[in-house]
Amino acid sequence: MGPAACPASTLGETLESGKRKPEEGQLGGSMEEERPTISVAPWMHVITPGGGLPLDELLPASGSVYVARLNGREMPDEVSAFQHFSEVLKFPDYFGWNWHAFYDCVRDLEWLSAENRILIIESAESALAEDSDARRLLFESLWRAGRRWSYTKHPEGVTLTKLSVVLSCDRNFASTLAGQFEGWEEQPHW
Repeated sequence: MGPAACPASTLGETLESGKRKPEEGQLGGSMEEERPTISVAPWMHVITPGGGLPLDELLPASGSVYVARLNGREMPDEVSAFQHFSEVLKFPDYFGWNWHAFYDCVRDLEWLSAENRILIIESAESALAEDSDARRLLFESLWRAGRRWSYTKHPEGVTLTKLSVVLSCDRNFASTLAGQFEGWEEQPHW
């Protein structure tokens, strides 16, 4: 599926298809296998079939939102992953088709006309499934870009973001992926 600029109600129907909101205390921290939604950081969320994401955690209070939907099944190798992201996120012509250039583009995204961006990757477990090094670089780039787009609102001390990444995947992969991100959270900024 291609990108879509959606009004909040449409986006809500898309992301909350499970209609099940996480219970109190269910976000962040360590993950249990049964949890359908894992918010590893304000900018990074992992959901499983039947899971949903509270819209107030994903959408800004105001402003325009650009929603890009990608499918991990359409990214079996680096070239197809770069092609898919380039088309959906409208990368500029100077995109260099390597991981450094990929990160440069996802941390910029200023050419998109919206104030906020939401990136949804369905079947995330299928993305670069045969190339673990490339898969790590993909998710690490998205993690780093989300962190770069984040800021702390003062005086409340709440972390907000202008780029949210939602990874939809099967339950088995969700545990592994969330653990990897939680390990990155403890590392200093790259």
